[in-house]
Amino acid sequence: MKLHKEGYQTLINELIIIFVLAYFTYSNSSVLLEIIFLFMLFIFIITLNFFRIPKRSFERKEGIIYAPCDGKVVVIEETKEKEYFNDNRIQVSVFMSPLNVHNNLYPISGDIMYTKYHPGKFLFAWNPKASTDNERSTVVIKNNDISILCRQIAGALARRIVTYSKIKETYNCSDELGFIKFGSRVDLFLPIGTKINTKIGSKVIGGQSILATY
Repeated sequence: MKLHKEGYQTLINELIIIFVLAYFTYSNSSVLLEIIFLFMLFIFIITLNFFRIPKRSFERKEGIIYAPCDGKVVVIEETKEKEYFNDNRIQVSVFMSPLNVHNNLYPISGDIMYTKYHPGKFLFAWNPKASTDNERSTVVIKNNDISILCRQIAGALARRIVTYSKIKETYNCSDELGFIKFGSRVDLFLPIGTKINTKIGSKVIGGQSILATY
């Protein structure tokens, strides 16, 4: 297991605070400072867990749409995608709790056709309006057989979305697409007729669990 690069600065900042608290706690023998020190140490352990990247092996088979992240499937429905395709699509949404691994992966291999970052609100990620009202980042990836819109959505706790995609570059399935800090959601918009291989409530693993086939 390794730590994600997006967490380095956060972890360094927390370590500095911990060392300062440790110094003053040792110097003053204050019960209050001891409590604050232990609380900050707990936060540091939680942060380490949040930015972890487990060592995994990925299958990269054609015709398969893999989960873009760890989490739980919370939406499977037909809806109109209004940002890029402007047609009806099958939306599959995966919610990530703060305890999940939070790096995001490409669900298929292909070329990047579109990217756009949208500032917005910070509604809870399971709110239906989160897909269109929250801070979010949209990526469209296309290969010879299918075109998919992938949308990273910030949640009530998330305050930063990172997307590594660049227009006209080619990425392989399960390459890293980006990262969302502290609780969030990823929506996929798939063509009508795509065979869904998951169900609402299913727990999925990014780059390993199969969401659909085409």
